Amino acid sequence: MPPSIKVGPYTVIALADGAGPFFSPRPEAFPDATAEQWAAADQFDPGALDADGRWRLQFRAFAIRSDQGVTLVDAGIGPADSPAASWAPVPGALPASLAAAGIEPSDVDTVVLTHLHTDHVGWAVVGGEHARPFFPNAEYLLQQAELDVIEEVNPQLRSTVIAPLQKTDQLRLLDGDTSLRRGERAVATPGHTPGHQSVLVTSGHELVAVTGDLLVHAIQLLHPELAYSHEMDPEQARTARQQVLHSRPAGTLHLATPHLTEPFITR
Repeated sequence: MPPSIKVGPYTVIALADGAGPFFSPRPEAFPDATAEQWAAADQFDPGALDADGRWRLQFRAFAIRSDQGVTLVDAGIGPADSPAASWAPVPGALPASLAAAGIEPSDVDTVVLTHLHTDHVGWAVVGGEHARPFFPNAEYLLQQAELDVIEEVNPQLRSTVIAPLQKTDQLRLLDGDTSLRRGERAVATPGHTPGHQSVLVTSGHELVAVTGDLLVHAIQLLHPELAYSHEMDPEQARTARQQVLHSRPAGTLHLATPHLTEPFITR
């Protein structure tokens, strides 16, 4: 069984899809980080540094399961011919991770795409020229603000992901914060991309934030003010990151992160 945490009626399950080095050296990705900040981050998350000193990322999605159904947050790096193949360690293992969690693709009724970067949409649509949604019964949720700037974020995804989802009438566009069908909440966390969103799961005094790329490295957890060179609006991303990290000071905040070594971090 993949790693998971239970919060009230929800079980949040980490679904591994792959792991490998990032294409940008760490000093280029975080140009303002100091040696002291790197040392603290490496102590916090030593697995994010490989034997050659490169930044090593995990690539994962998350399932939110209750007795009423399954929501998937993000769709990983995808199969060997996915849009992420030019840089990510494809083929991904998401189908096997879903199976290990006892989830069939047909069980998923909601897919939240945090944003349109290729390592987050890889299994959304499969089949190449015979493209079809991998989750046949799911409604795919994307912020309208993300689709509005697709030519700037990732133009190839209009034909490979968006058009097939529109053809099967499975794409639903959101306008800001939106409650999902089982009480989870999609929240706008722009900055990394203009329409980036995260998913919040709340029960009592516990909150799980499935962050997407609001947080890509432990150095941003320790120093949320640090800009990441692949953020389209660093100031907006900084504000969104700080809001989520300080969203439940009186309770317990669990972060579910796609790229850190450990999938869950409790604050």
